[in-house]
Amino acid sequence: MSATTAGAAPAPRRSGSLARERRWALIGAYVALAVFVVFFMLPPFHMLITSLKGSAEIADQTGNPWMVRSPTLENYRDLLTAGNYLTFFWNSVMVTACVVVISMVVSTLAAFALARMRFWGSQTLATGVFLTYLVPETLLFIPLFQIVGSLGLINNVWAMVLIYPTLTVPFCTWIMIGYFASIPKELDEAALIDGASHLQMLWKIFIPVALPGILAAMIFAFTVSWAAFIYPMAYLVSTDQMVLTVGIVSDLIRADTFQWGKIMAGALMAALPPLLVYAFLMDYYIAGLTAGATKG
Repeated sequence: MSATTAGAAPAPRRSGSLARERRWALIGAYVALAVFVVFFMLPPFHMLITSLKGSAEIADQTGNPWMVRSPTLENYRDLLTAGNYLTFFWNSVMVTACVVVISMVVSTLAAFALARMRFWGSQTLATGVFLTYLVPETLLFIPLFQIVGSLGLINNVWAMVLIYPTLTVPFCTWIMIGYFASIPKELDEAALIDGASHLQMLWKIFIPVALPGILAAMIFAFTVSWAAFIYPMAYLVSTDQMVLTVGIVSDLIRADTFQWGKIMAGALMAALPPLLVYAFLMDYYIAGLTAGATKG
């Protein structure tokens, strides 16, 4: 009995050691998460504080930049009632909606063909589609400028509807290839036996099953088209054709005069739609990226 008791004695110490290690690991994770949150939330917080200040308070270098002495919504009111902010906003909405629709239609059809309709060179073509996404925007700048110019779309907001899919379609196709490839082939065979066409298979089987991947691709297309800066900066000149990312910079910065309050207010309002989209659809986005990275 004594030997048995002596042999069983170390077990509680091992359990206590594991519990202590787990506790310290949990504390370390929370500390790292807190540092991460503080580091990434400071800029938006400073933007919010600045947007609530008047021009005089912003120019006052003696005050605390992290405090608001006289909060005001004047910057937000001026943007929404005067100036061109609403024009920029609706141009961004129009461009983003068109790009998302075009990207999803093209990407869904391409992903279905590459993942399920096996043909010679389909795997090579699928890899090539994704590799085109890795080409930097700066390398495509000049040839795209020549194409847009030949079509007479310089300083036309519809040029963005033509250009942005070159950024969104390859990655969206890659995400959906992973999802479509993970669907059992028995569904294809059963649908073909029942007399379904490929388009019917896509609409009634693959799209409902692969909805998380489609939503992830849609979120990506929305984010890219909403936040793009280089192309609209180069191709859009007049105020009535600009989108938010360029309009805020061009309209609120005159020579060396920066209207910081309005710039911060405009940037915060511009960031609100993506924030809402990610807040409600983040789980689908993560699931779609995971499947796209590991399937196919």
